Amino acid sequence: MAVSSSKIIIDEIKDGIKTLSPAYFALVMATGIISIGAFLMDMKLISIILFFLNNLFFIVLWILTILRLILFFPNFKNDLTNHIVGTGFFTSVAGTCVLGIQYIIMFEFLSIAIILLVFAILLWLTLTYTIFTTLTIQQEKPTLDKGITGGWLTAIVATQSVSILSALIASHIEQPHRIEINFFALSMWLWGGMFYIWMISLIFYRYTFFKFSPGDLAPPYWINMGAMAISALGGSVLIINAPDAPLLESMLPFLKGFTVFYWATGTWWIPMLIILAIWRHIYKKYPLKYDSLYWGAVFPQGMYAVCTFRMSKALNIPFLHYFYETFIYIALIAWIVAFTGLIRYFISKFISITNKISMTKKIQSA
Repeated sequence: MAVSSSKIIIDEIKDGIKTLSPAYFALVMATGIISIGAFLMDMKLISIILFFLNNLFFIVLWILTILRLILFFPNFKNDLTNHIVGTGFFTSVAGTCVLGIQYIIMFEFLSIAIILLVFAILLWLTLTYTIFTTLTIQQEKPTLDKGITGGWLTAIVATQSVSILSALIASHIEQPHRIEINFFALSMWLWGGMFYIWMISLIFYRYTFFKFSPGDLAPPYWINMGAMAISALGGSVLIINAPDAPLLESMLPFLKGFTVFYWATGTWWIPMLIILAIWRHIYKKYPLKYDSLYWGAVFPQGMYAVCTFRMSKALNIPFLHYFYETFIYIALIAWIVAFTGLIRYFISKFISITNKISMTKKIQSA
């Protein structure tokens, strides 16, 4: 039976949708936060280009995710209830909020930001209680060293992104709703911090007391730092909101102390993660090739630049400019490297499909 070129292309597309990583929204997270950082640091052209790209990425990824849900529901369900990849779905929450933050910071499009926030909250509620309830009641579970990764911390990133977008929207809303939204943002920020303490304890225990191979050090381990960076950003936004929110103003010493605590913890992780990356790729010679998970390593670098910028303004610490002015360029370089890898991946897939079509035609004509 003859196989048409169109069938080969459709089958390849279906296979791509079927195997789509739940964590691919980290592409939106990384692109969005670097766009925000570039905007805050007066790199307006780069910021605008990344903003339009991010809208495109967001739309395409949601189309692919919905198609996967409809066409390959068993695979979607298996990922959702899997200890290793299930928490990757939280990148959709964080990606939605980061896009909303772009709209409100860069253009003050409040209505779009509110729509994205409501959508993100619904996603957060659905994923939080679906994923963690399922992982709790499963009868067959992996051991700790096989079942937990840095990717679990995307749940914290999702929670803090909801807090930040809520706080930014609150600053544009009139009373009495402003105080209500600020209280919600504060509650999410506190829960995100508590959630990090729970999870990083397990991750650090897994780091130090179980066998650790180069393959175990996947790129999402950079979220160890990124989760603290976004928590510091959340605290900075709440501090900035405090003059118009009596509850926040009464808690200023607490907010300032914990914001610096989060930033300092995130900063501690950076040398550790660099050393481990050198161990993985140089000492152990683990191959460095494109993987969608690398966007989870790009995002924390951009977030560290933005959180340091905001914290320096909120707490009046001007000498921190050395940090954020350096890290915005590191983040941009990391984004370019990862995006180049994405383009090369698509080119290699195109060549593979072309070769498959050519081979099929030769067989059919023989």
